[in-house]
Amino acid sequence: MKNLLLASVLSLAVLPAPARPQVSVQMHVNLGAPLPPQPPLVVVQPGIQVVENWDEEVFFTGGYYWVRRDDRWYRAPGPRATFVYVEPRRVPPGLVRLPPGQYRHYRKEQAKAERKAYKQQEKAEKKQGKHKGHGGE
Repeated sequence: MKNLLLASVLSLAVLPAPARPQVSVQMHVNLGAPLPPQPPLVVVQPGIQVVENWDEEVFFTGGYYWVRRDDRWYRAPGPRATFVYVEPRRVPPGLVRLPPGQYRHYRKEQAKAERKAYKQQEKAEKKQGKHKGHGGE
């Protein structure tokens, strides 16, 4: 009897284990039309960008989108998200110094033209500085 029991146990140990069922679950959520990509940004100062050609000046800096309304600043994690009021002391100083309205409907072409004009002015000032330093003035 012991031999029969031992033989039964050994035969069960040698048999392959039954395959475990594998379960896979996939979930798709359709939100309708795909969300539009983030709007293009234009650099207006080092570290500060503005959303190109928007009705309202929406800036991007420090990982947030910022907008000024009635001398108050608001920020949001995305340009189409809800903007929340930010205390003045928490607004990046570079934003506070920007003149209101200057970057409304701002375009990349404007930024290029402004950089070109700035470089030309800088070049002219350097050239004038060299001439003033030389020549018996």
